[in-house]
Amino acid sequence: MNTPEWLKPGIYGALIGAVAVGVVGFTWGGWVTGSTAKNRAMAMSRDDVVTSMVPVCLDMARSDPAREDKLATIRAASNYQKRDALMTAGWATMPGTDVPSRDIAQACLNELDL
Repeated sequence: MNTPEWLKPGIYGALIGAVAVGVVGFTWGGWVTGSTAKNRAMAMSRDDVVTSMVPVCLDMARSDPAREDKLATIRAASNYQKRDALMTAGWATMPGTDVPSRDIAQACLNELDL
């Protein structure tokens, strides 16, 4: 097919414009791929779940009859073992689950200010 000479600048301009819009959109425009959007949504939902479960953890800590002994154990642990000590205390195990959550334990530990 022979294209007229007057049409070639328009075609080139459209192609260059499409590439420029794509580059600008993904670098400065905030566009993301579907997988990046999914990963961000999963991270945000996980953070929201952890945030909503911290009051449950704190309530479990307050109502535990062995609270003082468990707090002493957590305080005696080194900084990098405090989360594991809180998980062992059972306060990071949410109702309906069998396994404690590391993320909830860390958030609860931050709220307890130990």
